[in-house]
Amino acid sequence: MFALRIIILITLIVPLNYKLCSCQCARAEYEIHKQCCPMCAPGNRVHWHCTDDTSTTCVPCPSLTFTDEPNGLTECFPCTVCDANTVCGPLERFYCIEKKKDCCTLAVQHSECSPGQYIKQAGTGSTDTVCAECTGDTYSNGSFSSCLPHTKCEALGFTETNPGTHSSDTKCGNPSTAVAIVASSIIVALIIILVIFFFIFKHIRKKKQSKSSGKCYSVIFSMRSIVVFFYNGIFYENSTINSGWVTFIIIHIHYILLHLNRFIIIINVDYSCAA
Repeated sequence: MFALRIIILITLIVPLNYKLCSCQCARAEYEIHKQCCPMCAPGNRVHWHCTDDTSTTCVPCPSLTFTDEPNGLTECFPCTVCDANTVCGPLERFYCIEKKKDCCTLAVQHSECSPGQYIKQAGTGSTDTVCAECTGDTYSNGSFSSCLPHTKCEALGFTETNPGTHSSDTKCGNPSTAVAIVASSIIVALIIILVIFFFIFKHIRKKKQSKSSGKCYSVIFSMRSIVVFFYNGIFYENSTINSGWVTFIIIHIHYILLHLNRFIIIINVDYSCAA
């Protein structure tokens, strides 16, 4: 009876052990002789496989051999032997200053041009950047491939606040105070002209021709004098004013006042004849 129990127990254990040994190994293990052993690290190989009592014994790969992954190999892979040495080159924005058999052994960064200079020749892998000075009415901040001409503020309708240098552009500001004075005075003059014209018409309709015509003529003559004063006195004395559009407005105001003066005289003459 006891012997029967031993036979049954052995019958159950043997298949169980077989199944355990035939199962798949873990990711960091390799199978050898139906047994899972720990792998060796990259750069090493298996010297002794694991047993029931010991783990895997690993040793480093010998010279000119390698392993680049965890493995269960007993021999390392041989390294590839190159026909020539590796050729090294400088990184971007660097150039080589020392070479050994066509291989760069020392590189330095390209020089940067200073403000007031432009990049005459860009640096390469073997030459440094070549800089040159700006001349004349030009400027560069050091990163331009050529010097740029200074901005002409007057051509854009602005005044020059800071003159340009070889390292910076001209700084422009808002139109000068004189232009603002002329512009505001012109607006005021136009308003006064409209008011005067309104009262002229009102007085003529009330048949006060003698007083109205005299006052209107003298006022309009005075307004024309003001326009001429601004045009000759302020406008031409300030050389920084961009005069194109102001000249246009002043000439047309003078033209309007001149014809308004003639219009009033004609109205008064016609009215006198009718009376």
